[in-house]
Amino acid sequence: MKAIVWTKYGSPDGLQLQEVAKPTPRDHEVLIKVHAATITAGDCEARGLKFPFWLAIPMRIYMGPIRPRNIILGQELAGEIEAVGKDVTRFKPGDQVFGTTGFRFGAHAEYNCLPAESDDGALAIKPANMTYEEAAAVPTGGLEALHFLRKGNIQSGEKVLINGAGGSIGTFAVQLAKHFGAEVTGVDSTGKMDMLRSIGADHVIDYTKEDFAQSSKRYDAIFDVVGKHSFSRSIKSLKPNGRYLLANPGLSTVLRGQWISRSSGKQVITALAKREVSDLVFLKELIEAGKLKSIIDRCYPLEQTADAHRYAETGDKKGNIVITVKQSNDLPSSQV
Repeated sequence: MKAIVWTKYGSPDGLQLQEVAKPTPRDHEVLIKVHAATITAGDCEARGLKFPFWLAIPMRIYMGPIRPRNIILGQELAGEIEAVGKDVTRFKPGDQVFGTTGFRFGAHAEYNCLPAESDDGALAIKPANMTYEEAAAVPTGGLEALHFLRKGNIQSGEKVLINGAGGSIGTFAVQLAKHFGAEVTGVDSTGKMDMLRSIGADHVIDYTKEDFAQSSKRYDAIFDVVGKHSFSRSIKSLKPNGRYLLANPGLSTVLRGQWISRSSGKQVITALAKREVSDLVFLKELIEAGKLKSIIDRCYPLEQTADAHRYAETGDKKGNIVITVKQSNDLPSSQV
């Protein structure tokens, strides 16, 4: 099978299209014929080892101390189950599925084996009203957004600000916060304002022209997806019992957040999301009810995955970047 193999740390130049062995599912696994995958921030961070210092060393040991151990990146996928292990009962060949691989990665390939049940990833039947490309863009961003909004106990009528609203997590956070009944303000760059309005944001702020923390407005909850805004000024933009949801915190921010939570009525929430199948099914049901959709900026074929990484790092993407996978055995015989 064809796959994008990660051959060296650093730039996207280390991502190479190679022919590798097709995997065989173990007893508890399913073999998925991948139709679509995505480029997530996690893929880019892993490729460049852009982790907090306390995580960078163990991740490098896990991935390979000198160079990656022929790892195939990709944390989200949608496709069709081709085979199942003898212990699998939840899926059968022919099922159309979508899910997240977690730190197993492996989605940037024609086939991938995943456990039917896992503490790291999550796999479920694909929403009936979505294409494979649309479905592949749901799991990571959708599950992260759902996790933090639930941790923040978002209630109907509350004012919620989402900083970094135009990315993969942020676009789902806007829609989910609206589903929970909140009045939503989305913050991002100029080119994303119209898109944020189209998915339900009540108010939008272009951070290149305005700093939300300089306003007198106060919010019940702030969900900071990117973690680049001033921590202290963001805290001041909360109401007395407000919640600050931080998806990408540094160690110092975690420690400061613990102090704030103990010494004031405000809460700082940084808990990592756990990928639960029940949560993925919840998102699927919202999608099939027409209450949630994925935003796709660009689609790239598998062989252009390195270019997709380069675009992801510009910070200009709206929503998600999708990789379309066409299996070699789908090509006319003259091209195989």
